[in-house]
Amino acid sequence: MSDATVAFFEELRARGHEPRLRNVTGTVRFDITEDGSTKLWWLAIDKGDLRVSTGEAGTDSTDPDCVIKTRRSLFDEIATGQVNALAAMLRGDVIVTGDPELLVACQPLFPPPPPRRRGQANRPRPEGGGSRER
Repeated sequence: MSDATVAFFEELRARGHEPRLRNVTGTVRFDITEDGSTKLWWLAIDKGDLRVSTGEAGTDSTDPDCVIKTRRSLFDEIATGQVNALAAMLRGDVIVTGDPELLVACQPLFPPPPPRRRGQANRPRPEGGGSRER
């Protein structure tokens, strides 16, 4: 498992509590695949209290409320803020089963995108500036 993925889950473990999730209770299993194998990370949320574990039965219950599955290289980018987890789900790069609202609730756990460099544009504009004459 990469350093970015491990660092992300270790930081959640060390955090222990996230006030922004004070109204959230549920269990999320992250299935992170690499080279034909899958590493399972479990995140139990109990009114903002966070518990992180790994393995087959990472929580008191073996049935997660939500399963988030993706490849390790993409999760590294999510864990470092380079890719938005919700956008990746909408593109089909992250597969969510169970309660997708837990992915939405977990969004504040992921780091924000890195700051843009001065002069960096949001998106390339189509020729003609994107406006049409009528």
